Amino acid sequence: MPIRPLSVLTALLHAYIALRLLPALAALTPAWPVVLLLLVVSAATIPLPFLPSVSRRGAAPSSAWRRVLGQGLKWVGLIGMGWFSSMFVLTVARDAALLLTWAAGALGGWPVRWSALQPWSALAVLAMATGTSLVGFLNARRTAGVKRVDIPIRGLPAALEGFTIAQLSDIHVGPTIRSAYIQRIVDAVNRLGADAIAITGDLVDGSVPELREHIAPLAGLRARHGTFVVTGNHEYYAGAHAWIDELRRLGLKVLLNEHVVLQTRNVRGAQNDEELFESALVLAGVTDFTAGHFDASHASDPHLALFDAPPLVHTRVLLAHQPRSATVAAAAGYQLQLSGHTHGGQFFPWNLFVPMQQPFTAGLHRLHDMWVYVSRGTGYWGPPKRFGAPSEIALLTLVPARP
Repeated sequence: MPIRPLSVLTALLHAYIALRLLPALAALTPAWPVVLLLLVVSAATIPLPFLPSVSRRGAAPSSAWRRVLGQGLKWVGLIGMGWFSSMFVLTVARDAALLLTWAAGALGGWPVRWSALQPWSALAVLAMATGTSLVGFLNARRTAGVKRVDIPIRGLPAALEGFTIAQLSDIHVGPTIRSAYIQRIVDAVNRLGADAIAITGDLVDGSVPELREHIAPLAGLRARHGTFVVTGNHEYYAGAHAWIDELRRLGLKVLLNEHVVLQTRNVRGAQNDEELFESALVLAGVTDFTAGHFDASHASDPHLALFDAPPLVHTRVLLAHQPRSATVAAAAGYQLQLSGHTHGGQFFPWNLFVPMQQPFTAGLHRLHDMWVYVSRGTGYWGPPKRFGAPSEIALLTLVPARP
């Protein structure tokens, strides 16, 4: 949405909240102007993170304070966005509850103590929105915890039993996620000693010149077979081609509808070709589900990603940003798809809307003969707020399926 309509819409929704809550709060406490001030600040700063950045490295020293101020205002705007989101939803819920109470009272003929109900319900909206925003902020800013998941693969070769993949997804390096945040993630992943690392898209929210120094710690990721990346929709918003070049410069392997064969056994120690194939794994990656809208040559294609893959290597894993790639992936013959995109909903009520666009929201799911694991994300998008959907670093272990 263009910035001007967004600003107008945001202001109108803030006005609705003020009109519905402030008169009731004024009857309860003389501190109600504080809430009015918070609403004004929120309405004024929410559009700021969506303005094009004009700061660049190498700008004149005299403009340093402007960059710091601009960064601070973006923080305020994004925190305000999370708080406003909860305030708006809860205000609508309060109005619906008051309407139902009025209807029930009118039909039942019993009196309603509006003088008490309206002020205290308004205070409850403020307390719940503020409380969930504070808890959500702490959840979002902590280093993502490790979630260990066993993936039962039918016919898994003995050489691949216990093979581990550390999955990162939806980090969204940008206004509030910077190099220190990334370094903590890198340190946590490296402690896992995974066989391979997968980054399933939406790594950045900004251009290469803006974020190069903040993405740099990813070069320190360490795994036996390396780190593999696929694009998400936000890479295309931010300039996917420049980011692909930058990630490759950092030593990460970007998979664009292609695959690699990971050999888990020493080639010289293999007794025959069959043993060699049995100890290998095909790791494929596709571009984002919507990539073709930005660049026709990047149209997502799970079948193409397997082109010329060794037919005797039966264990096949796909990295695909969006879970809705799964239908085609299952038909293409993968045993496992790793995805992200959904953030697990990130915070209420957005978790209710995810199933309208994606077949899976979070966790491990079965689709025909293929498993789909959907990460809740390692960072967050927009507001630094996670409530009911904690961030995660997934450590996925391949194990034989039980008969």
